[in-house]
Amino acid sequence: MSIRIGNAPCSWGVEFAQDPRNPSWQSVLKDCADAGYKGIELGPVGFMPEDPAVLADALAEHDLELIGGVVFRAFHDPAAWEDVQDGAVRTCKALKAHGAKHLVLIDSISPRRAPTAGRAGEAEQMDLAEWTAYRDRIATIAKMGAEDYGLTVGIHAHAAGFMDFEPELERLLDEVDEKILKICFDTGHHSYAGFDPVAFTKRHMDRISYMHFKDIAPDVKADVIAKRTGFYDACGQGIFCNLGDGDVDFPAVRQLLVDSGFEGWCTVEQDCDPTLDPDPVGDARKNREYLESIGFN
Repeated sequence: MSIRIGNAPCSWGVEFAQDPRNPSWQSVLKDCADAGYKGIELGPVGFMPEDPAVLADALAEHDLELIGGVVFRAFHDPAAWEDVQDGAVRTCKALKAHGAKHLVLIDSISPRRAPTAGRAGEAEQMDLAEWTAYRDRIATIAKMGAEDYGLTVGIHAHAAGFMDFEPELERLLDEVDEKILKICFDTGHHSYAGFDPVAFTKRHMDRISYMHFKDIAPDVKADVIAKRTGFYDACGQGIFCNLGDGDVDFPAVRQLLVDSGFEGWCTVEQDCDPTLDPDPVGDARKNREYLESIGFN
């Protein structure tokens, strides 16, 4: 069994390629390597160079492997379909150019869902026609990634989008062919949604192809749920904490991965708000050291 631990640009606050608050892509690669990682995700397409030669040289300079990339776009919005396709095609091309394996699909944050993040019982639901079109858009991109580019495609549930809570994730898994759509399982978002990440991992281990490691501060989660705080404000209050400081049982997750013979990458995502004066390199190092302390090498 071989489980490798990587990191992602979101741990440096990089969520959108053109955000003026972003650090340089060169500094993110250097910081990731300095913190002891051997792999990194692409980040939002356009953040890192799309010229394969330029990025390949930079990855080699820091002895980093490109793990995968995320399409974080509005799958829920039919008017955004061209944007979704553009992001997906560009991400697929970048991943294939560098031999990366994982294409991760995330429905981005919706104004209709952000106010009820973490509260499944209050969240607005799609009607059947809207759901069907939404599901088919996800399946179309999954099929393209899997069949046209040879990638392993995983759906990633995310707070404040329409693929957030466990019932809708399992509904999608039931309705889309496993041959084209696996699971990129994010421990933190599952906890934020109010469900048990260990139980879900155990139940769906055979379909999980990739892991995102994220933790949730239980005191912040309890407070934002009780006060019906929206997603963005919860992020500003530090709901995403360092691994091992939150409510995700990472030793149990590790044991499930070991018992199942999981091989491949698990990527740390220490989502941070750049306005909170974070310490991305320090957090990246602490997260790696924590994972090593519970048996990840």
